[in-house]
Amino acid sequence: MKRLLMLLLLVASPLLSQAADATDTQSIKRAVRDYIESQHKADPERMARGIDPQLAKRTYWRAADGSEFVMNTDYDSMLKVARTYNKDGTKFPAQPRVEIKILDVDQRVATVKLTADEWIDYMHLYKNQHSEWKIVNVLWQYHDTTRQASKKQ
Repeated sequence: MKRLLMLLLLVASPLLSQAADATDTQSIKRAVRDYIESQHKADPERMARGIDPQLAKRTYWRAADGSEFVMNTDYDSMLKVARTYNKDGTKFPAQPRVEIKILDVDQRVATVKLTADEWIDYMHLYKNQHSEWKIVNVLWQYHDTTRQASKKQ
């Protein structure tokens, strides 16, 4: 009987881990979709669902005077972006480009590449105690990196 039980466990364990992987994959993609689609639809509640309050979003930037720095954006700023950036509905095409590529998942952490219309985001996510995936880090740039500069005044 013990051997039969062990055999069943050996056969079933890969199936159980695949189910967890599929659930995690869906949850990770949902967090990333919440992040980008909240900007498409001006929905700050959806942004809040996908990101962690300790979010650190960064990009390399060039100031109008030519100096270079890393520009930081936080949780509150991203909620404001979700609320205001596309409020008039003109910032994105009718069918926005959203490509989500999960680069790695290891238990409670993941790395994702989001390719959108104007930019690319590399994201780090974690799975919290409620099994929700949250974006905690974002490093981004425009596809056209010449846009990564403040305009001269």
